Parts: sequence; C-alpha cells; structure tokens
Amino acid sequence: MALITGVLAFLYHLPQIYKWLLKPYYIVSFLLTVAFLVVRKAPGLCEHLATDREDGNSCDFDWREVEILMFLSAIVMMKNRRAITLEQHIGNLFMFSKVANVILFFRLDIRLGILYLALCLAFVMTCKPPLYMGPEYIKYFSDKTIDEELQKDGRVTWIVEFYANWSSDCQSFAPIFANLSLKYNCAGLRFGKVDIGRYGEVSQRYKVSTSPLAKQLPSLVLFQGGREVMRRPMVDNKGRAVSWTFNEENIIREFNLNELFQKSKKLNKKQNGFQTEDGSEELQQETNEKSAESKKDQ
Repeated sequence: MALITGVLAFLYHLPQIYKWLLKPYYIVSFLLTVAFLVVRKAPGLCEHLATDREDGNSCDFDWREVEILMFLSAIVMMKNRRAITLEQHIGNLFMFSKVANVILFFRLDIRLGILYLALCLAFVMTCKPPLYMGPEYIKYFSDKTIDEELQKDGRVTWIVEFYANWSSDCQSFAPIFANLSLKYNCAGLRFGKVDIGRYGEVSQRYKVSTSPLAKQLPSLVLFQGGREVMRRPMVDNKGRAVSWTFNEENIIREFNLNELFQKSKKLNKKQNGFQTEDGSEELQQETNEKSAESKKDQ
C-alpha cells in the first residue's frame, strides 16, 4: 500500500518534477547524484576500475558499495520523514547521495574522489537552488523599514518570517508562506519577510540566530501593536531551536490564523473608504517591487 501511495504521489507531482529537471541546478544535481553509478556501469571504463568482488567483475557493485548504498537509503528515508514539501524530499536525496558518492569515489580511487569533491565544491559555490517566484502578498523588509512598518499602525497584526537565502529550509518553506499570505492577507493581517543573512543588525535586534547549529531558520514571529507576541520555533536556554514542523496546518493552528483573519476583516469594515481588495492590490504591487529587488540581489 505504501508503495502504491508513493507511486501515485510521484505521478501526481510528475509535471512539477519535469519542470524542475529543466533547471540547471536540478540537472547538475541529478548528474552528480548518479555519477558513481555511471562510472561503475559505463562500458569501456568500468573494466579498468578496482573491485573487491570475488569474481573480479569490476562492472558491478562489491559488497562494501552495496552496504554504503543501503545505508544511504536508510538515512534518506529517516530524513524525509520530517520533510514537508517535495523540494525537501528531493533536496535530501541529492545532498546525501553526494556525500555517499564522495565516500565511494575516494574508496575506489583517490584521484576520482578528489575530482568529484572539487566538482561538488564548484557546484555549491556557483549554482544556487531556484527561488520561489510564484504569487504572494508579502512585504519584504530591510533593516531600515522593519521597525517603522511594525509600529506604523497598532491595529495591524504582522506575521514576519526571518530567513536567509542560503538556508535550504527557508527556500523550501517559501511556497508555504506565500500560500498562507494569499489566503489570509488583509488590511488587519499582513505578512512580511526579512533576510537576516543580509541584514545582520536585524538578526541581533530580534534575537534570531543565523548559525546553522542553532537551527532557528526560518523563524516566524507574530507582532501585534509593534510588539512580539509569539514565535516559532521557540528557543531553549542554550539558544537552540525547539524542534517544530513548518507545515501549513501547524502554522494555522499555532498562530490562530482563522481567528486572526476574522478579527482583521472586522477591522476592514471599520476603516472608512478602505477595502481589502484595494489593500491587497497595493500590497501586491509593493511586494513585487521589493521581491524583485530582493531576489535580484541573491
């Protein structure tokens, strides 16, 4: 049953996967992922490779390589249990496959290992994952505008995402946050983002660590009247984030978005001459300009 569900999920997302494969980042990642398999199975090349097989067949995996690949499969399955989006599933597969390939190539031939590791480093430095470019009602803050916007109108509730461009978790969360902004944005409930990887002062001011060890990225903070009311994930005494799953259901429940939205719609009716649609159009235009500028700098 689990296999059938997996196959159906794959077929459902096949058009999306096809679009990804057309992007350079995923094409190169796929090639790096299958590199060892290609080298080990390539006719004319595999005959000259070393092997620990008793039959001397250098064009097939030996027992140690099979063991490493099985361990890789187990690690990917465990990591994907907490993955939310399809991007995270594929990202985990690519990342751990590259690690396994490094080990396999170094074990096979140190020269091949050095070459593959150099290719991986060049890939990391030159090729970035595609950014989410879909519709959203999100305002992008800078270090100079965030305080002003949060305190401009005490009746407006803000949900702000603190993120960094280099964080794969932030990139995977982007479409989820964008979808929430499309559903719940109105005059009294607004959505914002600030790149604390770019604005270090904001990171210190709002006590959101950019350290990979702290695991605080992304962080969602709810502001009412310009003051912080709650944040997820919470942070323990050692400065590490308490494990929390960033899916749409958790965010709606923890931040009471349905209740906040209903209250915000009442605020819309009290404001004379102000309509939600007008505010959305204004925010969308402003967002598109800020978003384009922000993503251009990445």
